Amino acid sequence: MRMPARQPQLPQAVRPTCPGARFSRRTVDFRFVEITSVQATRGVGQASEMARVQQNFNSAGIGLFFNLFGGNQSLALPHVAVPDIRHVDWDKLRAAGFRGLVFDKDNTLSRPFALEVEPRLRGALDHCLAVFEGRAVLYSNSAGLKQYDPNGAEARRLEAALGIPVLRHEDKKPGGGCTELEAHFGCPASDLVMVGDRYLTDVAFGNRHGMLTVHVQPLTSQGEPFGVLLARRVEEFWVARWTAAGVHPPAHVRATYTSLQEFTTEPPKGSPPPAVEAAAAAAATTSGTAAMPAATPPVSMPRQ
Repeated sequence: MRMPARQPQLPQAVRPTCPGARFSRRTVDFRFVEITSVQATRGVGQASEMARVQQNFNSAGIGLFFNLFGGNQSLALPHVAVPDIRHVDWDKLRAAGFRGLVFDKDNTLSRPFALEVEPRLRGALDHCLAVFEGRAVLYSNSAGLKQYDPNGAEARRLEAALGIPVLRHEDKKPGGGCTELEAHFGCPASDLVMVGDRYLTDVAFGNRHGMLTVHVQPLTSQGEPFGVLLARRVEEFWVARWTAAGVHPPAHVRATYTSLQEFTTEPPKGSPPPAVEAAAAAAATTSGTAAMPAATPPVSMPRQ
C-alpha cells in the first residue's frame, strides 16, 4: 500500500490516543475479523441479549475498512479527540453554529449494555443537553435499527432509561445515509456533531456525511463482546499508522483548522480519570514499563 506524503505535525491537544496498538501484520489480519461471541453480563439495568449479539458483526464496517486502503483513509480520523465528553467545550460548539448532537451509547455515555449513564459523565451530559436545548439523539447499531428492532421495543427501553431519544433508522453505522437524522433535527448534517468511541463506525459515519466528529476513549473493556474488542484494536492500530503517515481528517465547513482546538477543555479538578487511562497507568506501574505514547489523528485542515 502506498502511504500518503507526510504533512506537517499538528497540535497535540486534539490527537486521540491509541493505547496498546502493538501488533504484527499477521496478528492484525487475524484480529480484523469480528468474531461472533456473546458474553454473559450480570447485574441489573442491562440491555437485551439481542443488543449484545448485534454488536459482534458489522458488514458495513468491514466493507469500509477494506475501502480505506484504496484511498480516503481520512474518513476514519476524527476532527477532535478527547478522553471523554467532560473534555468537550459544548458551549463553544454551540456558538460555532452546530445545532444538534448525535451520540453513540455503549462506551461513550454508558458502560456496554448498561441502561444508565456512566455516573461520572452525568454532569457533563446534562450540561451539553442544556446548551443544545435537548437537541440530541442516540444513534445505535441495535436499538432503533429496523432490521433488529422493528417494533422499537429496545429503543423505548433506552429512551426511558437514559432520557434521550433513540433515532429509528434503516442501516448500521457506518453504512446508510443520514436522511433520518436531517429530518429529525431539521438541518443539514454539517450542522451536527457525532460523538462516539469507534473509528470505523461512529467517526467514519459522521465524516461520510459531513458532520463534525468527536472521538472519545472507551469507558471500559469489561462486558464488551469479544469481536468488538478485537475490531477496536485493529482500528487503533491503523488509525495510529495512518496518522503517523500524515493523513488528516476531512475538512469541515464550520470548523477551521485553527478553531478545532478551542472545542476541547479540561474537566473540573477532582474528576476521576477515565477507566481506560487508570487501568493503563496501573498496568504500566506494575510492569515497570511506560505506557504507549499518544499516536492520534490530527485536526482537520481547511478546504482548499
